[in-house]
Amino acid sequence: MRTFELLEALADQGGSASLSRLAEASGLPLPTIHRLVRTLVDLGYVRQEASREYVLAPRLIRLGESAGRMLSTWAMPHLARLVDFLGETANLAMLDGDQIVYVAQTPGLHSMRMFTEVGRRVSPHCTAVGKALLADHSEADVRALLRRTGMAEHTEHTITDPQTFQDQLAWVREHGYATDDGEQEIGVRCVAVKIPNVSSRIAFSISGPAPRMTQDLIDRAVPLLVNAAEDLSAELSSTALS
Repeated sequence: MRTFELLEALADQGGSASLSRLAEASGLPLPTIHRLVRTLVDLGYVRQEASREYVLAPRLIRLGESAGRMLSTWAMPHLARLVDFLGETANLAMLDGDQIVYVAQTPGLHSMRMFTEVGRRVSPHCTAVGKALLADHSEADVRALLRRTGMAEHTEHTITDPQTFQDQLAWVREHGYATDDGEQEIGVRCVAVKIPNVSSRIAFSISGPAPRMTQDLIDRAVPLLVNAAEDLSAELSSTALS
């Protein structure tokens, strides 16, 4: 279990960190960190750079691809039900390092609908799923991530101020869901909820054209997203225990 905790800690640092930074992030003793890292290096999942920092190695890609396919399979029935109830496109996305990656999608029922290519990577500061997944991070970790990724201005509505973004995360914590109002793409509105009680940082979202994604639809979507998130969480937990 500690080995996986260490891999997650390294991923949270953007995929590259020193031993001391890993010890600080994971809370594990430095000798334990050193022993686990050497094992991961020997297995090919981590490599040491000339800077003496450790980085995630390409061998993890194979595991990630398999896990992504399985996660997509488990999520698809929930995405389909969300579309049936709401009519708009439903997505499953995850925080992978410093980026949001879309893992699965069920298109909406309308002729004009949102489409995000599975595997697409975007910055978390301008997406509902990014806000939903960063809301439980410490302020220091969020600011560090924003420094690493920058806060590129994709539209006139994109949040580019770190404190304003932190205020948004406080709102998410209070209300239990996140929104993106044309911050990634003009005319597109999204609402997202984090999948609780799972080790992977994943979230469900609904996206559609702003004129259809009214506050009424968002109010209807949130409890459905919460229920879907709780159901998927229970399925993933039971699978892990079986």
